[in-house]
Amino acid sequence: MTLVRHELKQGRISLLIWTASIGFLLAICVFLFPEMKGEMNDVSEMFASMGSFSEAFGMDQVDFGTLLGLYAVECGNILGLGGAFFAALCAISALAKEEKEHTAEFLLTHPVSRSRIVTEKLLAVLLQIILMNAVILLFSIGSIAAIGEELPWKEILLLHLAYFLLQLEIAGICFGLSAFIHRGSLGIGLGIAAVLYFLNLIANISESADFLKFITPFGYAEGSDIVTNVALDTGLVILGLAYGAIGVTISYVKYCRKDIQ
Repeated sequence: MTLVRHELKQGRISLLIWTASIGFLLAICVFLFPEMKGEMNDVSEMFASMGSFSEAFGMDQVDFGTLLGLYAVECGNILGLGGAFFAALCAISALAKEEKEHTAEFLLTHPVSRSRIVTEKLLAVLLQIILMNAVILLFSIGSIAAIGEELPWKEILLLHLAYFLLQLEIAGICFGLSAFIHRGSLGIGLGIAAVLYFLNLIANISESADFLKFITPFGYAEGSDIVTNVALDTGLVILGLAYGAIGVTISYVKYCRKDIQ
C-alpha cells in the first residue's frame, strides 16, 4: 500500500481545494434559500416558461420555492460538474504522470508488478473520490440543518449517490485513457467531463437526441428527475458502471503491455 499512500499524499492539496470549493458553493446555495424562499414562486414560473433552456437544466420539473427543488438544480449542477472535473483530473493523470515526470524509471525498477501499480493507483483515485463525496455530504447536511429546514433524507442521499456513481464512471473511463497517454493531459480529462455534460443538455432539449442518455453519466444524475421520481434509472446506472469497468479493464491490459518511455 506504499504507492497508495504516496498517491494520496501527492494529491492531498488538490483534494482539499476541490472538496472545499464544492462544499463551500453548496453551502452558499443552501444558506441563500431562506432569503429567496418568498420570491421563488414567481421565479419557478419564469424558469418553467423559458422553453428549451428550462428543459436543458430540468428547471421545468421542479419548484424553486422548495429547498429540494433549488438543491436538485443549483447544487446538483455544482456537484455534478465539480465532481466530474475532479474525478477526471485524478484519473487521467494517474498512470500517465509516471512518464511525464520521468518517475517510471524509478518506479518500475522496484520488485512490484505492473498490475499491482495499476491496482494501487486505481485504489488511490477511488479513495480520493470517496473522501471528497463524504465531506461534501457532511457540508450539505450541516448547511440544511443550520437553516432549520427539514432534511429530505431519501432525495438528498439519492442525489449524492447518483453524482458519486457519475464520478466513478468518468474516473474509470479516464483511467483507461491514462494508460495510453505518455505525457499526461489535464485538458483531455476536463474535455471529456465537459463533453459528457453538454451531451446531456442536448438530450434534454431534443427528443431525437434522447439516445445520448445512454452515453453520458449525467443522464442518470439528472437532479430534477431524481427528486421527481425519488429513484435512479437502474438501467442507465448499470450501463454507466459498465463503461467505467471497461475503462479500468483496458487500463490493466494496456499498461501491463505498454512500452514505457
